[in-house]
Amino acid sequence: MSGKNWDRVPIDAQSVDAPLSQAAVFLVVTVASEPAALAKVCAVLEGLDDLVKTVGFRDLGGRLSCIAGIGSELWDRLHSGSRPKELKPFAPIKGAVHSAPSTAGDLLFHIRSERPDMCFEFERILLDSLGASVTVVDEVSGFRYFDARDLLGFVDGTANPTGIDLPASALVGDEDADFAGGSYVVVQKYLHDLSAWGKTPTHLQEEIIGRTKIDNIEIDDDDAPRKSHKSLNTIVDADGNEYDILRDNMPFGRPGQGEFGTYFIGYSRYLWVIEKMLQRMYIGDPPGAYDRLLDFSTPHTGVTFFAPTRPMLQAIVQAAQ
Repeated sequence: MSGKNWDRVPIDAQSVDAPLSQAAVFLVVTVASEPAALAKVCAVLEGLDDLVKTVGFRDLGGRLSCIAGIGSELWDRLHSGSRPKELKPFAPIKGAVHSAPSTAGDLLFHIRSERPDMCFEFERILLDSLGASVTVVDEVSGFRYFDARDLLGFVDGTANPTGIDLPASALVGDEDADFAGGSYVVVQKYLHDLSAWGKTPTHLQEEIIGRTKIDNIEIDDDDAPRKSHKSLNTIVDADGNEYDILRDNMPFGRPGQGEFGTYFIGYSRYLWVIEKMLQRMYIGDPPGAYDRLLDFSTPHTGVTFFAPTRPMLQAIVQAAQ
């Protein structure tokens, strides 16, 4: 959705609009309760941009970037003043058949590069710097799979906003002026039952996803008895305005362990948009007609963060030290 009064949004947001990369690391940590741990985390966050430059300078073509997201509880520890209007912990969802859990997470580091070794090196130094002040609760290394497909064989992220629609969809505007340029971030780690999916006929897979598998053409299922994954994730208000989010999902897996998955990460101007998408997926529209993709993909995590602008992140951590 195109935002109103977009000219007031600052241009110093974190690298939310960085191009989709070939490799990524999704790192979620909790912060120890001791004041010394919080001070250590603040010092590392203050130097985050310098660390990106230090590692990224080894190969500028590697396009290394890192976005830091702050969870609701840590936000209160860091910043006793105001907070983003919609920031709150991930709300678990219990549908009639499938559920979405809420899991722990104080900080998200979304590390991206064209080279997996640069992601690795950045994460290694980052965690070494954080030391015992944090506990890693989720760590996933993702990769770009052929022509931007997920492990289910479908192109992922086709509906992502581009151009001026990207910041208007992913970055907070003047509806919450104190936090303009920031972004709400929701992450979920999904594991797939590829064996069951592989036994599902292609035409049924396409009905479930809402796109053709080979050429990625959108399927019109408005009159179908059951909405597709694509349609359930399309949010339109009473005035006919469509709300988009920015997805930077990545496949991941360990074939030797039988682990195959998709790491969902969504950046949004409005947290309620992602929440509405998830409600439609798990509860169904109408209720009971849930997203059939969930019969094959199970979420194991669910955390919400807010990624402030670079200047705000610097101001928050400096004030908290």
